[in-house]
Amino acid sequence: MALASVRPAVDADVDEIVRIQAETWRLVYADLLPAAALEALTSPDARRTWADAVHAGEPFHVFVAQEGEWTVGFCAAAHYAGQGGSIAEISTLLVEPRWGRRGHGGRLLAVAGAALRRAGSQTGRAWVPEADHASRRFYDRAGWAADGAVRTLDTGDGTLREVRHTGTLDLQVQ
Repeated sequence: MALASVRPAVDADVDEIVRIQAETWRLVYADLLPAAALEALTSPDARRTWADAVHAGEPFHVFVAQEGEWTVGFCAAAHYAGQGGSIAEISTLLVEPRWGRRGHGGRLLAVAGAALRRAGSQTGRAWVPEADHASRRFYDRAGWAADGAVRTLDTGDGTLREVRHTGTLDLQVQ
């Protein structure tokens, strides 16, 4: 395997982030999301949103995973501190399926977890579509478990049920 790494995203990564999200969601979530939502992933608004996220700074983090010269995945995470305590959330963690099972997801989660720990959190959460068994198994293997919380999102053409996984941010890169 070529050298694998994770680093903070920069402007030059935005097009790859948009591409990876669009291609992965079209493959994995085609039966869960309406076509219009999937098409919107490559819109100028989507690109602008990811560019803004890359530049947001604390408490937001966007990381990319690379294998050799290829960008193969990304993770967006944030630490929110408020009167009710702090919340560390992995909002998106995607690895292109063709690059899966090579440790990229675990590296992304570990690096994001370290950044969220430095911000003051000890535990994190991620909302995962209930029907996305591969992602749910990924979080299970990382030691994050479904905690019983669910939410239902309006997709504009139906609903999407998500399950919350929570776990420690003290993760090791494997």
